[in-house]
Amino acid sequence: MQAPEILYEDNHLIILNKRVGDIIQGDKTGDKPLSEILAEYIAKRDSKPGDAFIGVPHRLDRPVSGIALFAKTSKGLERMNELFRNGSVHKIYWAIVAKMPPEEEGELVHYLTRNEKQNKSYAKSKPSLGSKEAKLRYKLVGASDNYFLLEIELLTGRHHQIRCQLAAIGCPIKGDLKYGAPRSNPDGGISLHAKSIRFVHPVKKSEVFVEAPVPDESLWDYFAGR
Repeated sequence: MQAPEILYEDNHLIILNKRVGDIIQGDKTGDKPLSEILAEYIAKRDSKPGDAFIGVPHRLDRPVSGIALFAKTSKGLERMNELFRNGSVHKIYWAIVAKMPPEEEGELVHYLTRNEKQNKSYAKSKPSLGSKEAKLRYKLVGASDNYFLLEIELLTGRHHQIRCQLAAIGCPIKGDLKYGAPRSNPDGGISLHAKSIRFVHPVKKSEVFVEAPVPDESLWDYFAGR
């Protein structure tokens, strides 16, 4: 078992740098999810009988890398769930796109409708039956010869929100075939990285701020200045 890359840990919470291809929770593929891998890893590391408790307060799509937060206690899970529900968790993402957005920075507002069968969301400019409002802020923070790096602050948490909204303005994320990218990435992932998370710890009441290093890949290296 490959040891998870732990970025932060205390008695109640643990934050990992998720790799492309890892799944947070079990799905129809039957592949072993990070939640189970982490429970086994902690149980073995800490010599616990049986698996450790691991709760999942938020999700990160399989082809996305970066910040993945888990709860180690039921109290931690319940309170983190509440923080996510009331918008008290601030997340920043980095996305690599092949097309310059219409403006260097701005706020996107769309109404997303989710198609469960396709596992895809569709963005419209006006509300429709079953749609949910989706908001994010973005700004251009880097450019190479062929690609642009966007920093994104999520203001709502919708299914495939960043992927869908960037595609809606003609800027699909590099490698994201589902939302209009012309080619896949070699690792099967997409160039979207959950870069940082900030919140007030629900038990300790101190501020937690964690950043996740970008994947070890040449284009990410370029944008990260490595």
